[in-house]
Amino acid sequence: MITPKTKETLKSLEKILGEKLTLGTFIRSIRQGEELNQVAFAKQLGVSRQILCDIEHGRRLISPKKAAEYAALLGYSKKQFVRLCLQDLMDRDHLELIISV
Repeated sequence: MITPKTKETLKSLEKILGEKLTLGTFIRSIRQGEELNQVAFAKQLGVSRQILCDIEHGRRLISPKKAAEYAALLGYSKKQFVRLCLQDLMDRDHLELIISV
C-alpha cells in the first residue's frame, strides 16, 4: 500500500531529480552517486553500455525478474526495484495505477 508518507517521499525524490522517478532514473542516480561511468556500471550489471543508456533514459524497460537481479547485484532493495519496474510498465501503457509491493 502506498502511504501518504511514501507519496511525499517519492515527490521529494522527483523534485531532486527534476523528473519522474522511474527505475531508469533511479539506476542512473545510483550510478552517478557511485561516480561510475556507464561502461563501468554496465559491466557491473552484466549488460552493454548501450543497454544501460537505454534503461536510464526510459527507452528500454526491463522485466521484474531482471529488476530483482539488478537490485541484488547492486545491494539495493528488490522490492523497490520491482515496484519501480512494474510502475514503469503501467505508465508505458497509460494505466493510471499506482503500484505497491
